[in-house]
Amino acid sequence: MTPIDATFSLVDHHGAAVTEQSYRGRWVTVFFGFTHCRMVCPRALGRLSATLADLGPLADEIQPLYITVDPERDSPEVMRAFLEHDHPRFTGLTGTSEQIERAKRAFRVFARRKDDPEDPDGYAVPHTAITYVLDPDGAYATHLTDGLDDPTFTARLREAIS
Repeated sequence: MTPIDATFSLVDHHGAAVTEQSYRGRWVTVFFGFTHCRMVCPRALGRLSATLADLGPLADEIQPLYITVDPERDSPEVMRAFLEHDHPRFTGLTGTSEQIERAKRAFRVFARRKDDPEDPDGYAVPHTAITYVLDPDGAYATHLTDGLDDPTFTARLREAIS
C-alpha cells in the first residue's frame, strides 16, 4: 500500500498561497469535499466541528483543513463564505484543477465529477469521506473514516493527538 504523502500547494480561503509546511507545529485534520455537497460534507464538517468543541482546549492544537475536490466552483471567496458561518475553525483550501489533482493523489483521495440532474449546476463530485490526521511535523498520523460513530471518532482523534 502506498503511504499518504500529505503534501499540497494550494490557496487558502483568504487567497494566500499555502503548502503543508504552512501548518507545521500544529496537528492538522484534512477532509476533502466541496461546498455544493448535499450530504457527506455537511455531516463530516458538523461532526468534526462537534468533536473539536468536545476536545475543549486540546482543540486549540488542531488546524482543520477542508480541501475542495471541485475547484471549478470553489474559489477562495466561496470557500470562505461557506466555512465562516458554520465552521469558523476550518480553513478552506482550493487551487487549480492540477493542484487539486496533485493533492488528491498525495492523500490517495478518490473524487470524480458525475452528472447530477438534482444539482443546479448539473453535476456532483462523489468523493472519499476520510478525515486524515497529520502530526505537528506534517507526517500522516492516522485517519478516521466516515463510518465511525461520533464517540469513537472523538476518542480516536483525542488518542491520536495526546
